[in-house]
Amino acid sequence: MDDPKNSVQLNIVVFSLDELQYALDVSNVLRVVRAVEITPLPKSPAAISGVINYHGEFLPVIDVRSLFRLTKRNVRLEDQFIIARSSQRRVVLAVDSVNGVHTLEQYRVVNSKESLPATVYLSGLTSIDHSIVLITDLEQFLSMEEEHILEEALSGDAL
Repeated sequence: MDDPKNSVQLNIVVFSLDELQYALDVSNVLRVVRAVEITPLPKSPAAISGVINYHGEFLPVIDVRSLFRLTKRNVRLEDQFIIARSSQRRVVLAVDSVNGVHTLEQYRVVNSKESLPATVYLSGLTSIDHSIVLITDLEQFLSMEEEHILEEALSGDAL
């Protein structure tokens, strides 16, 4: 077995939705900001709550709660937004709270594709402070078709 001291390290941003802990690779995270009002975006995919104006750029807000089949609720003042970058675009994830950045060894992450093959939106699982943390795969949040629909909704005609 490989020496854990020589293991590759993974930096993740841990966030909460309800009582559950999730994470996103820190390389995808641009910034964490306080929640603001979300403007609905007509003709957008169901996974999109709407858009926000972030420094003059309209960014789509991904409804992470619906992706993970959690109870839907309105954004609260104490919520936070994670401004993230997928390979396609900048997006916003509305979360209850951001709990910090953690560094962990790659060997502590269980590949979800191998252990739980039906978990489309996850890349791995780990444990931090005796809590299970589900590591999300931002690239899987929107399908190619949803990306196309979103692109059309964000075009000048829709705004």
